[in-house]
Amino acid sequence: MKLSAPLRAFQDRLGHEFSKPDYLIRAVTHSSMSSPHRDDNQRLEFLGDRVLGLVMSEALLNADVNAAEGLLAPRFNALVRKETCADVARQIDLGAVLKLGRSEMLTGGRRKEALLADAMEAVIAAVYVDAGFDVARRIVVALWGDRIINVEEDARDPKTALQEYAQGLGEQPPKYTEISRSGPDHAPVFTIEVKLQSGATEQAEATSKRQAEQAAAKALLTRIKGQKE
Repeated sequence: MKLSAPLRAFQDRLGHEFSKPDYLIRAVTHSSMSSPHRDDNQRLEFLGDRVLGLVMSEALLNADVNAAEGLLAPRFNALVRKETCADVARQIDLGAVLKLGRSEMLTGGRRKEALLADAMEAVIAAVYVDAGFDVARRIVVALWGDRIINVEEDARDPKTALQEYAQGLGEQPPKYTEISRSGPDHAPVFTIEVKLQSGATEQAEATSKRQAEQAAAKALLTRIKGQKE
């Protein structure tokens, strides 16, 4: 099957030319577009998650030969979580070539975090089945780039880390409050405030409540760390 011009351009951004274009087409086909004659990307997503996990495990071991498992595990989680996969997907404009049903199109599917993350994993699997593990590893390492070597020393989930900090002080868990919601229904922007019992607060914006909460928690942890230094 011949690829469209947008998909050929996407291959350039991805860094891999498919010998079997059908794999790429399937990887960018959301379940809302599936039919008896058109496979969606769900099975590839399942496989891509495992390929990504193996590549990141190996890359982290090579990046820090002395790191203990206790440090490697949170770093790994930070590199393979949905937010990171979606960020890489945006980096190569994967959303622009997704094949979506009308309902997903109307609700801003090309910008949805979970949808982008799943499609990114499917694309990784498509590269793997098209060209093998060595090529898939090269593509993934190139796309994740400095994220691998710059992953935080303690890459725990910011909300978890902030809650543990509060518990260490004998305080109640942090409180998250939605301050505002703006933008159209299909592409909302949430402003979330996090507040500790001590009164320390921070705010952050994101396109999902979860992202905004994570960003607010991270901002507050960063400020607390800066005050201690």
